[in-house]
Amino acid sequence: MTLVAAHMSISLDGFGTGANQSLEKPFGEGEAENMHRWMFEDEENNKAERDAVVSYGAYIMGRNMFTAGRGEWDLDWKGWWGPNPPYHAPVFVLTHYARAPIEMEGGTVFHFVTEGPETALERAKAATNNGRVGIAGGVKTLRQYLNAGAVDELHLQVAPVLVHRGERLWDGLTARLEPTGARYTRFATHLDFKVRTTG
Repeated sequence: MTLVAAHMSISLDGFGTGANQSLEKPFGEGEAENMHRWMFEDEENNKAERDAVVSYGAYIMGRNMFTAGRGEWDLDWKGWWGPNPPYHAPVFVLTHYARAPIEMEGGTVFHFVTEGPETALERAKAATNNGRVGIAGGVKTLRQYLNAGAVDELHLQVAPVLVHRGERLWDGLTARLEPTGARYTRFATHLDFKVRTTG
């Protein structure tokens, strides 16, 4: 059986992305960029959580996590992460616009899925080499999979910042979260949940 899990950094007020995302501001405006300080400025104390984010055999992400662009593809754009993205596995990007797969250094291959989230999940499950699929984000993509009952575990890194505007994970969330663990480091409180559908 394939484990499907998700990791996301959010603000105290529940936002996973700030308003007005752009190529220059991938996390949006305001304090949104500081939601990820735990990952980059306190690496040693957050090693377990950092390692967990990149421990999957396949990933799914929404288009807005791959680029801030809309409409037809800018074929020169290959993601935020440079020539060697951290995934080192197949990544299935949800989009309305077809694009040929992109092979990157380290084993990451971006596949662009136009047939919807169920197809992306089926393809990710078939492609994983360790029985684990990670839902990488962004907010709308994660919430869609949570509400569909497709996610087994949710791991949140709650940063001590307020974002106020953007995409908020809790808005429209119907899945039920059962706490399984918590710990804190300098820049985040790490919360672990099992995910249950309502009813």
